[in-house]
Amino acid sequence: MKKLKRNILLNPGPATTTDTVKYAQVVPDICPREKEFCEVMNYVSSELTRLVADIEEYTTVLFGGSGTAAVEAVLSSVANDGVIIIINNGVYGERMCEIAEAYRLDWVEFQSPNDCAVNLKELHEFILNFPRKVSYLAVVHNETTTGLLNDIEIIGEICREQNIQMIVDAMSSFAAIPIQMKKMNISYLIASSNKNLQGMAGLSFVIAKKIELLKQKELQPANYYLNLYAQYQYFIKTGQMRFTPPVQTIYALKQAIIELKKEGIEERYKRYSMLWEMLVAGLSRLGLKHLILKNNHSKIITAIKEPDCAAYDFNHMHDYFYENGVTIYPGKLNNLKSFRIANIGDLSSDDMELFLTLLEKYLQKIGCYSRKDLNQNGEN
Repeated sequence: MKKLKRNILLNPGPATTTDTVKYAQVVPDICPREKEFCEVMNYVSSELTRLVADIEEYTTVLFGGSGTAAVEAVLSSVANDGVIIIINNGVYGERMCEIAEAYRLDWVEFQSPNDCAVNLKELHEFILNFPRKVSYLAVVHNETTTGLLNDIEIIGEICREQNIQMIVDAMSSFAAIPIQMKKMNISYLIASSNKNLQGMAGLSFVIAKKIELLKQKELQPANYYLNLYAQYQYFIKTGQMRFTPPVQTIYALKQAIIELKKEGIEERYKRYSMLWEMLVAGLSRLGLKHLILKNNHSKIITAIKEPDCAAYDFNHMHDYFYENGVTIYPGKLNNLKSFRIANIGDLSSDDMELFLTLLEKYLQKIGCYSRKDLNQNGEN
């Protein structure tokens, strides 16, 4: 197998993939309605479910599209028959609010700071004091804006107590941070192929509690392409998606799942965590600060405060890294100048060391950092 040019992607997805995942896309042309391909989809659906739940009680519904497509599928298909609370403590919580507004759902926002944990006592009181019965609660597990990790297990307990169906956007946590849907009281879990699964972009999915999903049969559809129950029912009957799937992406995802099972979710998270520890130690050595405290951090993606230096420009820094085979990502915080580094994908300690070496050279180049300054000021 010819070795392909390797880029180090430190953006929060798509992630750096193995050559074996890339080459898994090179297959004979096949109509996705053929039995052979249906078997591939069935494998992918079943194995994704097994990563977080019992396949007798839960099922995975696949969609061609980015992660946002699956988030929209759940909100527009499921949350249209009762009040939904959306926890907003980052751009992706805000995006769920925008989807809810676009579909004119009966929704209410629970705002929380984007740099610290959700106040669970306030959330509990908010639910208790809400004047109408709350049917659903939606939350982002790992906020890709900052790396803030929301405590979905405790939030799930609050939902269980109040008989609320919990919807979790696990886009940036699935296949790295261990999740057990039944234990955490998650009715709908949403993720995509191109982050911690280390597959290719183009496929998103919803892992749903079957007993809740089947209730959608009685509801008047509020959407079409993204209808969750219709997609599920068609797959059960035919083994196919209702509309043309991203064939090569699904072959690649099958290979990525095989590689994930070989590494193990816990071991993958240990590797990511080791890379994160290297990252934050290097940032501290260079005098840079990250936004989220360690005890609230996912250790998967990190929002870093931009250096206070007149010569600094993110786009210029991005291009410097890109020319050296490394991709970094801008921040999304309106109130704070930041950039983001993700430590997901097929990465090693050598890759993180290269990033930190290049970062030090860049900061020295623009006059934002020197070893002499560090010796005088001490490490942060």
